[in-house]
Amino acid sequence: MKDVIKGVLNFRKNVYPQRKDLFGTLAGGQNPDFLFITCSDSRIDPNLLTGSDPGDLFICRNAGNVIPPHSNETGGMTASIEYAVAVLGVRHIIVCGHTDCGAVKGALNLDALKGLPHVKEWLGHCRSAMEIVRERNGIESGACLGHEHLNEAIEENVLQQVQHLRTHPVVAAKLATGKVEIHGWVYNIETGSIRCCGHNSTAFESFDDHYQQEIADLK
Repeated sequence: MKDVIKGVLNFRKNVYPQRKDLFGTLAGGQNPDFLFITCSDSRIDPNLLTGSDPGDLFICRNAGNVIPPHSNETGGMTASIEYAVAVLGVRHIIVCGHTDCGAVKGALNLDALKGLPHVKEWLGHCRSAMEIVRERNGIESGACLGHEHLNEAIEENVLQQVQHLRTHPVVAAKLATGKVEIHGWVYNIETGSIRCCGHNSTAFESFDDHYQQEIADLK
């Protein structure tokens, strides 16, 4: 705890006083433009990655950046997505996976998770991604996938979670009226690079290629 306590003391003494006006504004409410859905992995810092401030991102995190398909059974992800889109009015939803994802490693072989029943059930939401990887590589349905398929599975998982996101009624409505845009990302921890796809994409491309026009407008 010493490092955390030291950090809190530094925040109170140095960070907060420098950003006092920002925190004062945020004390009255939030108005983020982005819903950022990512993995719980400790190596990902959404604000650091995007250069954003407190109040800019409405962040949802879980093992494997999973978005369960919409159902009548309420869950934390479903409620958070509904609130972010319907109440906060976010304009962009980013689903961000990452390299070396432990959750996707688990999804490659769910039978190995017998001692983790809740993890195994949760990663069942990655099943369609794993089956696509098996089909693409001529591997029997349900068979264990090797580490050589990890990067492919990580990208496919983001693609499939984006499709799950589109089943949520509030998201579908805003997509249909052009009031929200979905972005799929895979962050490379080692290189700092990001690969991207759109909500209708079936493949990834580099960050610079995907946002070519937006980057040009910044110059």
